[in-house]
This record gives sequence, C-alpha cells and structure tokens, in this order.
Amino acid sequence: MLLLRSVLLVALAASAALASGGRDKLSVRPILLSEHPDDATHRVYVKGQVVTTLRFEQSVDPVKTKMLGWEGRLEPLAVVRNKVLLEPLHDLDDDEAIPVVVTLVDGTEVPFLLRPPGREGWSWTDQQVDVFKNRESHAAMHAVLREALKKNDALTEENQRYRKEETSEDHALAALLVSGALAQTPFKVVERFFGKDADAEIDAQVLQGKVKAAVVFKIKNLAPEQPWSMKSARLVTLDKGHERAVAVRATGREIMPGGSGVVAFVVDGGAFMEDGKLTRLSLEVYRHDGMRQAFIQLDPALIER
Repeated sequence: MLLLRSVLLVALAASAALASGGRDKLSVRPILLSEHPDDATHRVYVKGQVVTTLRFEQSVDPVKTKMLGWEGRLEPLAVVRNKVLLEPLHDLDDDEAIPVVVTLVDGTEVPFLLRPPGREGWSWTDQQVDVFKNRESHAAMHAVLREALKKNDALTEENQRYRKEETSEDHALAALLVSGALAQTPFKVVERFFGKDADAEIDAQVLQGKVKAAVVFKIKNLAPEQPWSMKSARLVTLDKGHERAVAVRATGREIMPGGSGVVAFVVDGGAFMEDGKLTRLSLEVYRHDGMRQAFIQLDPALIER
C-alpha cells in the first residue's frame, strides 16, 4: 500500500474482501421440463462453498441420482425427499462442467450440467432451482409468472437508470475523463500513483474540481488468459459506512489479456457531507472475480468550495 500526501490510500493487490454490492446475486429460478427428447441439458450455475438446491415436485430416487467426475470438486450430493443438495468445494474453472443426472421415483431422468457463473455483472449463482415436470400445473405457472414479473421489474429499473445517466452531469464528466478530454472538464490532477500486482498494472490519477472530485484508473491486464472487468464499485463514508452515489464510465466492458482500458469515477461534493459535516470517503473497486482490486480514501480537501 502507498500512503499519498493528500491522505489518499490505495491497495492495488487484490484482497479477499467483498463489497456488499459486489456479492454474487443469489437466485431462485424455475425450470420447466420439456417432453421433447432432444432438448438441451439444463445448466445450473454453482459457486464454491455455496449450497445449491434442486427442488422437484415429487420424490427423488437417491440410488439412481448421480454426478460424474465430481471427486475433489464437490461434496457428495445429498438427496432429501424431493430435493438434491449440491456444494462445490471451490469455484469451478471457466471451462469446467460437471454432469448430474437426477432420477425421480417414477423413473424420469433429468440431466443437468453444473457450470460456474459468468463474469458479467448480470451473472448469478443458483441458490435454488425449482424443477417442474408438469408445465401446466398451478405451481409451475405461478413460478413462471413470478419469474417474468421479476425480470420485468429488473428491466424497468435498468431503463430508468440509463435514462437518469443520460442526463447526469457527473456521468457526462466521467465519459469525458475516460475519453482523455481532461481539458474539457473542471478538474485538475492533484495526485498520481502507480501500482502493480500479478494480474493488473494501474496508473491512477486523483482529480480536484469545483465541488466535485474524480479518480481515473488506467488499467493494463497482465493476466495471461483472464479478461479484466470491474464487477462493482462502492463509495461509502469512512466514519459510518453510509453508501454514496458515484458516477462510473469505462472504455469497455472487459480488458482482454495484454490490453489496456480506462475507468473513471466522479464524486459530487455533497457525498462528502455526513451529519452536517465534511467527512472522508472510501472508494472501493471490485474486479470480475469479486476480489477487491483497489481502494482509495478521498479527503474532503479535494473539493473546492
């Protein structure tokens, strides 16, 4: 870690801490079985040390329910009446897939493929999968309707956020900083630091503006195969941990191995106020795998009043 003159702290080596906003989304979702014999095997997204439950409408035959090639990667599966419990010992690699065949007491075989969650911000870990053999049952139709409403609410919220960002001054400033147009913004560079770990090389600038502050990360991906992406960012007051809004813009969703990209953050001066007083802020950046890539303490001296 480097201690900078303006009391800005950066930790460029990834740490195991997770932001509350950066945790994997745990999901309960329905699967409707098809009568067509050529339908694809259903994928189930699992995470290390997180129990995933497959829940069926009827009891499961524990003798005929099996996993293939699971040794050393998952706990032995457990069958409890109409439920199958799965728990990976650790996160699966991106190219890993573990077949599971669940056999119901009526002889129906249901194949699954256990896969790791994707790297994208909208990826999920399956906490529970409700499997319906009778597609027209009341329970199945209710589960599908509930899932459709949930997706509609998420899309509505996302569209509202996009519309708000389109007219947001802070997001416009972040976009200018990402494009390298510093001269077109009210900011000036007051601190610069450089850091490197096994996966990333970061050249960062801290900027001061009129009632606003900003941080710009120029990131080079040093990983041989894994693309780098920002999973989440979290801005909180240092004293009480209250969440604050931060505008974020990036040159792209992912930085490929050997490539470079820019991520810019703009903080409004009002974020530094807590209980009527100026306070320091902590900006935390979490990468694709949930590890904390960097954090910076922002002093209220950064905003000119």
